[in-house]
Amino acid sequence: MRKYIKIHPADKVAVALCPLDKGTEIIIGEERIILSENIPQGHKFALQNMDTREEVIKYGHPIGVTILPVKAGEWVHVHNMKTALGEAGFYVYDRKEEAYPLSERRYFQGYRRVDGKVGVRNDIWIIPTVGCVNGVASVIECRASVLARGSVDAIAAFLHPYGCSQMGGDQENTRQILADLINHPNAGGVLVLGLGCENSNIGELKKYIGYYDKNRVKFLNVQDVENEIEEALTLLEGLIDYASGMKRELIPLRELIVGLKCGGSDGLSGITANPAVGICSDLLIAQGGTSILTEIPEMFGAETILMNRCRSRKLFQKTVTMVNDFKEYFMKHDQVIYENPSPGNKAGGISTLEDKSLGCVQKSGSAPVCGVLSYGEVVKEKGLNLLSAPGNDLVASTALAASGAHVVLFTTGRGTPFASPVPTVKISSNSKLARKKNHWIDFDCGAVIDGADPGTVGSQLFDYVIAVASGEKVKSERMGVRDMAIFKQGVTL
Repeated sequence: MRKYIKIHPADKVAVALCPLDKGTEIIIGEERIILSENIPQGHKFALQNMDTREEVIKYGHPIGVTILPVKAGEWVHVHNMKTALGEAGFYVYDRKEEAYPLSERRYFQGYRRVDGKVGVRNDIWIIPTVGCVNGVASVIECRASVLARGSVDAIAAFLHPYGCSQMGGDQENTRQILADLINHPNAGGVLVLGLGCENSNIGELKKYIGYYDKNRVKFLNVQDVENEIEEALTLLEGLIDYASGMKRELIPLRELIVGLKCGGSDGLSGITANPAVGICSDLLIAQGGTSILTEIPEMFGAETILMNRCRSRKLFQKTVTMVNDFKEYFMKHDQVIYENPSPGNKAGGISTLEDKSLGCVQKSGSAPVCGVLSYGEVVKEKGLNLLSAPGNDLVASTALAASGAHVVLFTTGRGTPFASPVPTVKISSNSKLARKKNHWIDFDCGAVIDGADPGTVGSQLFDYVIAVASGEKVKSERMGVRDMAIFKQGVTL
């Protein structure tokens, strides 16, 4: 088992892959140092002396500056370094792109819908237009669970507190996300459950939904009927009849869309799990498929890496605008841009937002950026896309699903039981978490710490994603956990 790692030749710090005791001799190439204090797993230690205000280099990039003199062998964390991030930035396009030859064609087993779209599940979804009908939706979901048959995977209600007392862009967000989910091909049938008097009522939502298969989508305003539960169950019976006979068929991987997200990260996330996801993403894109990277505030400090992989100057400028708009969003609310990482991140060894962001973007692999999406926008370009959404786990993962992701790959060093509207693959950065929370974690990347080849682990993850897309249920699906959250940006009336 490796005990420590210097990630990039230019790094001034290394990372402990296991707890290291004071007095441990560290040998990296010609560098030989003695640790002057205990170093927790996932945390950094200095490989050289650093003066005050000197850049700390990790992943080959600055992750902040020292606030005190640091000696080789000392622990490097929030007590002796800080972020160097500022406000909205000026960026220069320096294009870097690698060629991606198509590899041997691979397939998954999916559902072809009548509109030509492809789903990886054949669920029946209940989508409330407004939070006022959440309770009714829950009762309907419970009552309808016994009705599932044939190829119907699950019946799920997606509760949220919005749909009324919203204004402007905030209300637009709600309507667009709900419409995106109604149109999502992972649902073989959808019951849209309205109250009748809300701002985002069924009539308004239909303007956002556009064309829909009347056999696949049904609508019910609960104020319009005497017994909304019985009426809903009748409609669900019809939807189940429609969907239950659908069969999986062979689908090329070029039609698979995967969302990329991390949460509860630790100091190992950027070394094990996130790079494995990046390899998986590259393998999918080599098949002609699509991946979507989001959580823009957790790109701050690493955004130029993605900007310089944009396929065109137009995409570069869209990425600059997306990043600066999010910075301005923070400033408009009098919040510091770098109010991150979280307490859990820090406990796991992440010291600054740059440290977190450079680990975060590892999930994007090395493919060129082919698309930049606004919040709620459905993906159109194949290849790697960037999606404007916050770092919050539930909001960002819902946004990925709404933009068309069939599956979300979620890396974590701390663990979380949540799930998004689509299958959410939990990928652990360390084996201790995978053992402790085996009922949460679907795939363990901790083997990289023990010396496993990262490329092999990434390929194994890719194979597992294909199995999930073909019907293998992830842990959260087996537990019956499904969540959604919408980005709240405005006032509540």
